[in-house]
Amino acid sequence: MSLLIVLASLCFLMFVAYRGYSVILFAPIAAMGAVFFTDPSLVPAMFTGLFMEKMVIFIKLYFPIFLLGAIFGKVMELSGFAKSIVKFVIKAVGQERAIFSIVLVCCLLTYGGVSVFVVVFAVYPFASEMFKAGGIPKRLIPATIALGSFTITMDALPGTPQIQNVIPTTFFKTDIYAAPWLGIFGGLLIVGAGLAYLEWMRRRAQAAGEGYGEGHINEPEPFDESREKLPNPFIALLPLLMVAVSNKVFTDLIPKVFGESQEFIPSVIGKAAPVVQKISAVKALWAVEGALLVGIAFVLLFAFKPVITRFAEGSKSAISGALLASINTASEYGYGAVIAALPGFLVVAEGLKTIPNPLINEAISVTTLAGIVGSASGGLGIALAAMSDTFIANATAAGIPLEVMHRVASMASGGMDSLPHNGAVITLLMVTGLSHRQSYKDIFAITILKTIGVFAVIGLYYMTGIV
Repeated sequence: MSLLIVLASLCFLMFVAYRGYSVILFAPIAAMGAVFFTDPSLVPAMFTGLFMEKMVIFIKLYFPIFLLGAIFGKVMELSGFAKSIVKFVIKAVGQERAIFSIVLVCCLLTYGGVSVFVVVFAVYPFASEMFKAGGIPKRLIPATIALGSFTITMDALPGTPQIQNVIPTTFFKTDIYAAPWLGIFGGLLIVGAGLAYLEWMRRRAQAAGEGYGEGHINEPEPFDESREKLPNPFIALLPLLMVAVSNKVFTDLIPKVFGESQEFIPSVIGKAAPVVQKISAVKALWAVEGALLVGIAFVLLFAFKPVITRFAEGSKSAISGALLASINTASEYGYGAVIAALPGFLVVAEGLKTIPNPLINEAISVTTLAGIVGSASGGLGIALAAMSDTFIANATAAGIPLEVMHRVASMASGGMDSLPHNGAVITLLMVTGLSHRQSYKDIFAITILKTIGVFAVIGLYYMTGIV
């Protein structure tokens, strides 16, 4: 019965998310409903002492990255740098290679620190124009953007500042460059397979006489270069480069500057307990935050006037987006913490423990929870908060470096997370004016390839020992 309560709660949350209702509202309802049917007397205590506690902890740790990522994406947009990069890549690669061009642009922007939620707005107008000119069905645009934004530069490539690559650092005490060769191998495998799939679908559509299609909604205005002068693309790429370089510099520098921990007394009046901050637990967070600040500063250095004239209004939408994305994820994190505390979850956890291999156990656990809550960062946070001690103990016993555990957990989070109720998927379809029925099967194919890629990485590690 306890397992059925947990499953019913999960199904309810997936259903309301799929129907477009806010997870911020329904995550606590689903969580407290499960508690009510388990033990009604625990509802108030579970809500205040566990759901809200975990939700606030997630926001405390990760909201600055959501916020700075959104602001960085916004100033890249306001300065015209994002459009300049897109136009430059398209010209360099060629109009006839529309799918590859869009995937490459998305990879550049997300690896440079632009949020996956922001990239679709920057890239979609160009994707629409290129797909229309090439006679490629519009229904393939979401999967193309998903391949470039939601896969390798979200969690596979070493050094990516996306939140899915940052969360494991606080549990495994690693940095965002963990297991670089495994990440590069997995990333190249996923992109190669994804491009092959999308090209196969394009050829099938062409053979069937299917073009871009007619009667679409949310069609963007064609880009007119004569009306809008774009910045030099090499200057536009500089902030992305500086984010990557600064990230590495700060990762190496922070432990040397601050040592193992920092301690201070938070009061000059009365008595207060000292605050002790372990640097290893926040090194990666501070490095990413500092790198994004450097990126923002470089955009302002080269494009202060066009940014500042529209920054007051533009920053409002960026901040709103950051708040919505972070609280959505934090709600799912709080939900997962409550579910993990119920007897029904113990059945699930015990079932997962029967998987003897530590890496496969971790991959299945993380991707399952990410799929359930419809969020890579939410599912990753839930899985590591509930099971990281077990993962670490198993890895230590098997002689597996925690860097490998980091990379597998990060990549697994970006696998089955993109089920239909995923927030990024819903945003992607909304912006492009397409429905799940029209485009989701191709997004799901990319999701399957990403999930397979994780197990290929595990196989490579066991065959070669490479990290």
